[in-house]
Amino acid sequence: MSDSADDEPTMLGMDLPEVKPQASSGPYRVLARKYRPQTFAELIGQDAMVRTLGNAIARDRLAHAFLMTGVRGVGKTSTARLIAKALNCIGPDGQGGPTIDPCGVCEPCRAITEGRHIDVIEMDAASNTGVDDVREIIEAVRYAAVSARYKIYIIDEVHMLSRNAFNALLKTLEEPPPHVKFLFATTEVNKVPVTVLSRCQRFDLRRITPDMLFAHFSSILQKEGVEAEAPAIWLIANAAEGSVRDGLSILDQAIAHADLDGGGKIGADQVRTMLGLSDRTAITQLLATILNGDAGGAIDLARAQYALGIEPVAMVRGLMDLTHAVTLAKISRHDDPALASTDRERIAEWAQKLGFAPLNRLWQLLLKGHDEVLRANNPLEHLEMLLLRVIYAASMPDPGELAKLLESGRLPTPSLAIPASGDGDAPVGAIDESPPAEGPAAASLTISQIHHLLETNGHHRLAVDVFDHLRLVMLEPGQIVYAPVPALAASFSRELADALLTATGSRWQVRAGEGEARPSLGEVRAATAADHDARIRELPVVKAALAAFPDASLEEPADNRHKSNP
Repeated sequence: MSDSADDEPTMLGMDLPEVKPQASSGPYRVLARKYRPQTFAELIGQDAMVRTLGNAIARDRLAHAFLMTGVRGVGKTSTARLIAKALNCIGPDGQGGPTIDPCGVCEPCRAITEGRHIDVIEMDAASNTGVDDVREIIEAVRYAAVSARYKIYIIDEVHMLSRNAFNALLKTLEEPPPHVKFLFATTEVNKVPVTVLSRCQRFDLRRITPDMLFAHFSSILQKEGVEAEAPAIWLIANAAEGSVRDGLSILDQAIAHADLDGGGKIGADQVRTMLGLSDRTAITQLLATILNGDAGGAIDLARAQYALGIEPVAMVRGLMDLTHAVTLAKISRHDDPALASTDRERIAEWAQKLGFAPLNRLWQLLLKGHDEVLRANNPLEHLEMLLLRVIYAASMPDPGELAKLLESGRLPTPSLAIPASGDGDAPVGAIDESPPAEGPAAASLTISQIHHLLETNGHHRLAVDVFDHLRLVMLEPGQIVYAPVPALAASFSRELADALLTATGSRWQVRAGEGEARPSLGEVRAATAADHDARIRELPVVKAALAAFPDASLEEPADNRHKSNP
């Protein structure tokens, strides 16, 4: 056995590859820190705020307190540091004043960038929440800045301060010494007391759009000397959800993946796998099987994706994204650069074939199922049940088609009309769709025919009264006896008799009387519709529709409603 250093790997029983040390000028800095904006020009997506600040500095109208709010990673703390540099910059020659374009080379600019300026105090409110921490600030603001133009306090996540701490800060915040500026940053501005908000100039930093992130990440990749497929960059930009920091963290991870197994190039499939996103092609195939009603095929595809490590909730999200894309494509508002050409063609084809109603139904089913799968103890089982539910609901007609089926009689439903007769033993108040009698037969009219005559002869108010309120006690040729109700005026008998004389040429006796009265035409129609509604709800197809859409209701087609009872 040799004691030489060359034999050490063999002695340890390890066959280690030779690793060449990489030249490095210092410890690695993550992209989010390396590319933190150092000037307002590098701060992307916040043009309105930069313009406002620039005008305020140019006109010497600087507020004593600023509050930056927005989602994580949009540049709140970076903006606070840039404002600190802008207010304290003295220029390369040491003679400059506040400027929206800090030079970055003077001592105040470099010290603030490096976080070592004695007059720029950064404080994390999450770990300094108490009133004692604020008292230290109140005591310190009385003293002038040591070397800078302004003493600046940057308080990050200011909403984490306690109520007593906020109250202690109020007086100083409202009337600070002229040499002091407060810069606050928060992601939850609703938790900041209104009394504090009213003392600050507020800037709401916008989410960064995917196209801005794409351009920004492409520029960084070029500087880093890393190649990437355009769809991969778009995937990262979309996954960032408007946050530059989140996107740069994902980009850092993607570069590491590319270095290990991507040949130095970032690919879309790599990024999708890294983020745990469902495979777009597989999701497209899954949606195709759903729309084709292939339950077995959908279950097989879902299980295959699950075996590859794709979470069920990710598959539901993928289906929702694809449904959303198809819906937007119908109105020519879909533009996803990360999509392959084959997927674009499939989406365009579905957008042409599918209507808004089935797409909306599919979206609602997936939206409801998403929460169920997310909370489930066994997500795969819930996903499979969701797919079966969606496939079953996809084969149902929408409400408009269902109404047409009912109207055409292709579903086993009862008829709305009930035969009526003038016979005293028949349900005289029932709705009769037979044409009105004319000429000599007018003396044997049914109540439905009387109502029709009144409408066609221009007696619309009487027709409404007859339909809604006339409860017959007796109907014989030339004679009508009805139950008195408050809704019928005292002149109703005379007016109805005169109208019937005009319409039929025969005299009628119309009077109120006592006895068992039958329901009015309107009451009969309402009862019939209720019975019809109950029977329709028992149909399997309707039960499934109402189960899928709990807030839905059955509506009678407008053409079938009685025109005197809108």
